[in-house]
Amino acid sequence: MVYVTVASKVEAEKIVHVLLEERLIVCVNILGPVSSHFHWEGQITSTEEYLMIIKTEARLFARLEKRIRDLHSYTVPEVIVVPIIEGSKDYFNWMTNILNC
Repeated sequence: MVYVTVASKVEAEKIVHVLLEERLIVCVNILGPVSSHFHWEGQITSTEEYLMIIKTEARLFARLEKRIRDLHSYTVPEVIVVPIIEGSKDYFNWMTNILNC
């Protein structure tokens, strides 16, 4: 799974559409708005963002990260991989079938 935050729901949906069309991902949950607090350009900053929880396979990460960077409005987008330790075999089979088309 890959976590990515974006500035708006519209931006999330734009990115998701491209990633689905290019079969780099199989599913995304868009949550938000979420409250984000972080250091940026020497200051502590707070803002509302949307969190995308993206499902894909590790072999596609390099291409996925590049596309996210191409489409994202942030200078330094958050792109964080969280490994999936275990899950439904049926779900994993579905993922493989979608991503191999």
